[in-house]
Amino acid sequence: MMNLETGRQVKGTQQAGNRISTMSMVQVAIFGAVICIMAFTPFLGYIPLGFTRATIIHVPVIIASLLMGPKKGGALGFLFGLTSFINNTMNPTPTSFVFTPFYSVGGVSGGIGSIVICFIPRILVGIVPFYVYKLAAHFRKKAGVSGIGLVLAGISGALVNTLLVMNLIFVFFRKGYAVANDVAVSAVYTFILSIIGINGIPEAIVAGVLTLCIGKVLLKKNVRERLGFKHDFGY
Repeated sequence: MMNLETGRQVKGTQQAGNRISTMSMVQVAIFGAVICIMAFTPFLGYIPLGFTRATIIHVPVIIASLLMGPKKGGALGFLFGLTSFINNTMNPTPTSFVFTPFYSVGGVSGGIGSIVICFIPRILVGIVPFYVYKLAAHFRKKAGVSGIGLVLAGISGALVNTLLVMNLIFVFFRKGYAVANDVAVSAVYTFILSIIGINGIPEAIVAGVLTLCIGKVLLKKNVRERLGFKHDFGY
């Protein structure tokens, strides 16, 4: 009798585990679909600015990080990087060589640095916001979703992308980037800082606002439970 009861308990545990695993895959697939739709719909995820592209694709990656944790967030960040890699290979701008080794302009080609730039910052977009929010939530004075934490998570996700991408461009491709943008090599970092100010700061503000608006709804405990997100920040 005990063996039969134990067998039922084991079977029930396995079935529950399978349901959670299936739900988790569905959740990742949904976020992945959103990222791909944004990436490959003109003027939606990547907004052409002539010399580069502005992006808001980091927002679903940030939200996924908060809802599902840093591992799945990092995986979706990798997908974000992959869409950038494909876009810059198939539909290049003058500076696409910094994101793909399969494009060159004016004798300047990408290389291993392009892979690093394209993927590492985007993977971190799915990891850093989780820990930023977790830290902010730890200091909140009342129970519930931390609004400040959401804003900081959104801003940190956007900035880790912009700051790492632009500084890695300087590390790996400063001369080629100078040629592509018709600026002196000595003025490349000043040019990069201007892009961070003109492009990166507004992206960070938008990410902070969107993460706050979306996260305020999706991170509520009853909403997370209904949607099957099992991660809990302790509220």
